[in-house]
Amino acid sequence: MSRKTLLTSKEIEIILHRLACQLIENHNDFSNTVLIGLQPRGTYLANRLTKILKEEYRIKDLQLGLLDITFYRDDFRRREAPLEATSTQIDFLIEGKKVVIIDDVLYSGRSVRSALTALQSYGRPDSIELLVLIDRRFSRHLPIQPNYRGRQVDAINEEKVVVNWQETHKKDTIYLEPKPSKLD
Repeated sequence: MSRKTLLTSKEIEIILHRLACQLIENHNDFSNTVLIGLQPRGTYLANRLTKILKEEYRIKDLQLGLLDITFYRDDFRRREAPLEATSTQIDFLIEGKKVVIIDDVLYSGRSVRSALTALQSYGRPDSIELLVLIDRRFSRHLPIQPNYRGRQVDAINEEKVVVNWQETHKKDTIYLEPKPSKLD
């Protein structure tokens, strides 16, 4: 199986605007809502959505935080290569707020579980929602479902969803590709 394009740059742009509109529909002016992007890959999506909400939909006081979940992961000590932590950047309280966790791909649900645990260090939110760009619905290890999804993908476990952002790869594209075999 070769690499298959799931979403082009134009399709990603359309999806981002749809997700922004859905957030506005449910959170109005965001006066009691904060966005939390999961480090590292969810930050690109969170930053892009924040930019659209502020610049194109004129949401004024939007709060965006970035959450590192490295040391909350359940596979933290099981990996061969050491994990590198990034920095958490949350300079506001989440106590009593509506929190929207943002990540690029929902696969097993373990990253989201880790994020839920990590968020406890920052207060007790009123509610938590999940927004993902890609939902791999047949891969879940935990009973976690997104409130907002860009696209649902039926990928088998041997396939990998690769998200390329303009900020890192010069072009927005999302691919489905076979996982490399151990013989490669």
